[in-house]
Amino acid sequence: MISNELVDLSRLQFAVTALYHFLFVPLTLGMVWILVIMESVYVMTGNVVWKDMTRFWGKLFGINFALGVTTGITMEFQFGTNWAYYSHYVGDIFGAPLAIEGLMAFFLESTMIGLFFFGWDRLSRRQHLLVTLLMALGTNLSALWILIANGWMQNPVGAEFSYQTMRMEMTDFWAVLFNPDAQAKFVHTVSAGYVTGAMFVLSISSWYLLKGRDIEFAKRSFRVAAAFGLASVCSVIVLGDESGYTVGEAQQTKLAAMEAMWETKPAPAGLALIADINEKEQKNNWEVEIPWVMGIIGTRSLSKEIPGIHEIKAKNRERIVLGIQAVNALEALRANRDNVAAKSLFEKYKADLGFGLLLRKYVLDVNQATPEIVDQAVNDTVPRVLPMFWGFRIMVGLGFAMLMLFGLAFYGTLKTSVEQKPWLLKWALWMLPAPWLACELGWFVAEYGRQPWSIYGVLPTHMSVSTLSVGNVYGSLAGFIGFYTVLLVVEMFLMFKFARMGPGSLGTGRYQKEIHHSSATTAHA
Repeated sequence: MISNELVDLSRLQFAVTALYHFLFVPLTLGMVWILVIMESVYVMTGNVVWKDMTRFWGKLFGINFALGVTTGITMEFQFGTNWAYYSHYVGDIFGAPLAIEGLMAFFLESTMIGLFFFGWDRLSRRQHLLVTLLMALGTNLSALWILIANGWMQNPVGAEFSYQTMRMEMTDFWAVLFNPDAQAKFVHTVSAGYVTGAMFVLSISSWYLLKGRDIEFAKRSFRVAAAFGLASVCSVIVLGDESGYTVGEAQQTKLAAMEAMWETKPAPAGLALIADINEKEQKNNWEVEIPWVMGIIGTRSLSKEIPGIHEIKAKNRERIVLGIQAVNALEALRANRDNVAAKSLFEKYKADLGFGLLLRKYVLDVNQATPEIVDQAVNDTVPRVLPMFWGFRIMVGLGFAMLMLFGLAFYGTLKTSVEQKPWLLKWALWMLPAPWLACELGWFVAEYGRQPWSIYGVLPTHMSVSTLSVGNVYGSLAGFIGFYTVLLVVEMFLMFKFARMGPGSLGTGRYQKEIHHSSATTAHA
């Protein structure tokens, strides 16, 4: 039986690498479309300032892209090193979108990014714009296929378990591709990336304006970021509502934990703004609620109830008990694939197989599970409510704060010169970390809220890990933290360096802080 320490360490290692990798992904997703906008204006107008904007912000994009690729590759290796049984059990389904991502998206974006940086003097304006557009398309296709894989972990459609191979097998590729959870997650995630890219450009442009540097360059960048950011943050909020609906359909446990909804409330359920959560007694001491809102978001109706945690646990208890029958039938089929009685029993109870496997966290023979062990397994089916509840609310609060900022910034670009509003520029500068924090919290809520499952309702996390020693995982975790810390220092140094230099780093002779004064008119970044 796998030790809980090994499972927890493997989870921690993957969480560290995933959250670190996700520092770079949103900025890549957002910056690349801002580059498309800026270069499109350059092609249409011929104004060289827009070309300089594309090249300068492209430098910062390139630094971020390199770190994103470096950290993303190590994550994929972990499926084989730390999660070998997971890879064996669901590799036929989970591996397909990841393979397509590499062949279709990663090769496209990595090829186009090379042409983007080295093609300025070798391609025509329109050809280079096409390169930038294809680079953006490749980046978003990469996110699509990765989120299709992740969406299947959240809502495993288009597949079923085969007792012949003892693993999950794909039955409908199109169901996997058009999984509602995956599609909602994709549009919500990429929109959050667009907000991150817009905030990055807005904040740095604000800093230039506060310093009185490269005013026209900064004002144009600020204007693009404000408009793009306002559209993007509105999209995030609208699509977040859709994402909430898909969670309510496929993962009622996660929704109940996010809302600290212990009891099933009359429809339509209210949305708790804040609450004093008492996890020990499984209740809220008090809460401030907006009537009807959660019911409308979670069910799209005024009459459908959202089950509370206590009701969900009662249903999960029934499924765990029935799952014991499925596990027993599967063991019989492992011994004799032609056992007709076992086959019939397995077909009857196979939908509850994953719930029966939850007991193997505590006993190898599920028939030896005592009522106390069943209680432990039932409690495991609900993640901790406190971090889910507040993580979600902080994320939403940051989203509305950014909506207000982008709205005022966009309005300011239409009515007055933004450099005359230092309070707005300072606010934009201090809000720079906000989209990253919101993205990390969103990822945490999505992934932690799926626990105790690797594949929701199908494969428990404690069964997914490789048979490694605890010492090996400690060593690799320390190595990852050390290596990633070095990468983070390098990333921050380069980003701060070129951000401080500003467009002067291009060496064109048109901006402050020029770095090649002697050849400013011919130098190229």
